[in-house]
Amino acid sequence: MWLQTRMFLLIALLFGILYGVITGVGIWMGAGSAASYIILAFVFLGIQYLISPSIVGRTMKIKWVSEKEAPELHKMVAELAGKAHLPKPKVGISQLAIPNAFAFGRTQRDGRVCVTQGIMNLLSREELKAVLGHEMSHIKHRDMVIITLLSAIPLIMYWIAWGTLFRGMIGGRREGGSAAVLIGIGAFVLYFITNLLVLYGSRIREYYADKGSIELGNEPRHLATALYKLVHGNARFQGKQELKQVQGIKAFFVNDPSRAWHEVKELSQVDRDMNGAIDSNELLALREKTVRLSTSDKMMEFLSTHPNMLKRIKHLSSLKEYAETTTGF
Repeated sequence: MWLQTRMFLLIALLFGILYGVITGVGIWMGAGSAASYIILAFVFLGIQYLISPSIVGRTMKIKWVSEKEAPELHKMVAELAGKAHLPKPKVGISQLAIPNAFAFGRTQRDGRVCVTQGIMNLLSREELKAVLGHEMSHIKHRDMVIITLLSAIPLIMYWIAWGTLFRGMIGGRREGGSAAVLIGIGAFVLYFITNLLVLYGSRIREYYADKGSIELGNEPRHLATALYKLVHGNARFQGKQELKQVQGIKAFFVNDPSRAWHEVKELSQVDRDMNGAIDSNELLALREKTVRLSTSDKMMEFLSTHPNMLKRIKHLSSLKEYAETTTGF
């Protein structure tokens, strides 16, 4: 509930900032009413809402597969959808080699769950199902729609900043040029702040989806091991051009591929027997341990779409007792 509350507060804050800035700029320009500027902003958000699935689909090179083409994948998705009380999402396989998975769509009925070619041979069935449970939870929580809409707010701030700065530079002092420059600078500051708030929201939704996967009957150790293997798989991945291609939409992924090399070193302290998996005993040991991050690690997380992986698996270790009482594991 605390994760959900944080997300609601974040949405209210971001839309409050958007309302205040657009209304303020509109009044300063002396054109139109506050309502007209809010309508304009929501038109932009509506366009973002409509076109975002096609943008993700093209960028991720998705091939939609039938039950005949991928029977096991469809079976797992159908089972998880049933437990989540959701319509079965569309199932796709991305032609990208980088190991990962993602979900997107406009509504719960429009949900789409995809895995990349690279993840298929990396994880066991239980681990892949735990990852798919994480993605199904994104659909259940509707957070992939929320984060898509929220990500448009910093972009609006950016446009306002450049627009007012340009007006100030060509307007001169007599036409309120100095005020326009100040407003532009303020909008740039708000662009930076809103961008950080969107990143924060993205990190919240990952914790929330991890918990959702456990609620769907997956063991914490299977999701923890899947995340551990994805970190190693991403770190070994050599396709720099492919990594660059997905940089703009990596928030949809289960983990952040660009941080994998750093996370390999962090997670080595969790896999104590170095067998390439995180078992229940290792999760229990992590639960009793205090995770301390360096200043650089904190800054890296602050500017990332995903939580620090060590903290994230620590969170999974805290869900172990919950899984035992709710699923019988």
